[in-house]
Amino acid sequence: MRKKPQSFGQWLQVGAGLAVVVVMLIIPLALIFSQVIAGGWTLLTENLSEDFMQHAIGLTIFVALLSVPLNMVFGILLAWCMTHYQFRGKRLLSLFVDIPYAVSPVVAGLCYLVVYGAETVMGRWLGAHNVQLMFAWPGIVMVTIFVTVPYVARILIPVMQTLGSEQEEAALSLGASGWQIFWQVTMPNIRWGLVYGVVLTNARAIGEFGAVSVVSGTVMNQTLTLSLLVEQLNNDYKTAAAFTAAALLAGMAILTVGLKSLLEWRLQQNKAAPQN
Repeated sequence: MRKKPQSFGQWLQVGAGLAVVVVMLIIPLALIFSQVIAGGWTLLTENLSEDFMQHAIGLTIFVALLSVPLNMVFGILLAWCMTHYQFRGKRLLSLFVDIPYAVSPVVAGLCYLVVYGAETVMGRWLGAHNVQLMFAWPGIVMVTIFVTVPYVARILIPVMQTLGSEQEEAALSLGASGWQIFWQVTMPNIRWGLVYGVVLTNARAIGEFGAVSVVSGTVMNQTLTLSLLVEQLNNDYKTAAAFTAAALLAGMAILTVGLKSLLEWRLQQNKAAPQN
């Protein structure tokens, strides 16, 4: 049972936690938005209308629109397999899914570059067929999928384990097909967990920097996402434009956190519903 802090030491712990949040999180975010506001509306609109800014925004959204649905489908399939079947290599598969959590994104990007780069065997074969993966948007999508692949699955697996398979077995005994069971029984029970996983996947896809920086080539108006553009503009001493791009990313992050909190509350309500 949760209770309010009673002693001075407990209040000190709460105060220290709040101080860390303010210093490490709130102040930097406030600084970003204050710098954008200080420049005025005119400068903001000028920065947003720049070709490189619009291209970076478009590429960031494009990568998310490709990687998030693919990871959603993969996460559902993986969670279904992990919770409904017993097979040899199940633990190994679970281990492989967690690799993106442990591997540095820079290392992941380098691995893709080593395999699909222009100087590799695969890269030369792709080049002979006029296909370019590295230093182009396909490579950005590939590494983004890699770093975001565990999120949906790792949310859905415990949800499906908690739900069990009784309802699905009952539907099967009544003559329902596999698709009918999935859409009418499984999906309604996992929908909030699925949306939660999609939100986390989207947040990571939009803000990914390390892996994308390795395979993108950082070509202006071609392979710069918003996160890469912030660094590029800062290196070019275009401070106002860099803060504008950073504010866009921070705004997306704040919206994601708000939606994440809403979904967490909805998940708690959904879990508590059968107990009422």
